[in-house]
Amino acid sequence: MLKDMTEKPSRTQKKKEAEALQEYGVKLVKLRDDQINSIALPEEILDAVRLAKTLEHGALRRQLQYIGTLMRKHNVASIKEILDNTELSNKKIARSIREIERWRDNLLSGSETVLKEITGRCPEADLPYVSELVLKARTEKEAGKPPRTARILFRYLKNLHSGQQPGNTEKL
Repeated sequence: MLKDMTEKPSRTQKKKEAEALQEYGVKLVKLRDDQINSIALPEEILDAVRLAKTLEHGALRRQLQYIGTLMRKHNVASIKEILDNTELSNKKIARSIREIERWRDNLLSGSETVLKEITGRCPEADLPYVSELVLKARTEKEAGKPPRTARILFRYLKNLHSGQQPGNTEKL
């Protein structure tokens, strides 16, 4: 028999929707305070999220359930969109950091192909400066010193990767 489209959702469907909203609550709680403040949240959800950041274990679980309940009362389509975009943005940032780390590690291990990749993606790269940083970082590593120059190299590569004007003014 065909179901009437005006029927209420089943208990299972309601439970799935509640769990999905609770997951968005978990994502809200994991955000930094500045990110939370940039989202137009209803005041009661904002207060509940701030409280959840201070709780642990069972109390946190119950507070997350409460946040899910509050989210059912409000139109949260914009909140969902913002959280999904934030998650996507965080993944892009993590991916670019992994690529920069790969560049640095390959440079320190002596790979020449990564230099070609860097100059292909970032023609403004100062290769003599990069070479100087690589040599100094290798020397520090061999001497058992802290990786100060490797960090400078990472920052330089990060600026290159992000399209910022890379400054090679850091004191070596």
